[in-house]
Amino acid sequence: MAWATLTRLERTLERWQSALFSRAHAHESVELVDALHHECDRQAVVCSEDRVVVPNAYEVELAADVYAELLGQGCGDVGVMLTDKIARHGRRKGYEWAGPLTVRVTAADLPAGAPYRVSSSPMPHVRADAFPAEG
Repeated sequence: MAWATLTRLERTLERWQSALFSRAHAHESVELVDALHHECDRQAVVCSEDRVVVPNAYEVELAADVYAELLGQGCGDVGVMLTDKIARHGRRKGYEWAGPLTVRVTAADLPAGAPYRVSSSPMPHVRADAFPAEG
């Protein structure tokens, strides 16, 4: 049963990722993930030789039309896929999160030509399910 659930979840995540990547040019999708990585690295605080702490709450604002199209394709929780991407980056770098990791994706009125905006903050007592459902 757990195997079937995992496979179904993996297919759902792949569908969301495909929808996100098909909407934007491939380089823009890679740029978004790179922007998340850069934000994480930029906010890293070296506490000791063995401990580097980074923010755990990331906000990805998508251009309103991109966000609407993702919702129309049933991809309302792209944050899950992006959370996985940033978690892998953090593991590779040996980072410690300031609390439970989450990426929230919202629609925003962005300047022309800006498909997204990324920001972060440390939020030590926020559960990943604390944000309201998207959509």
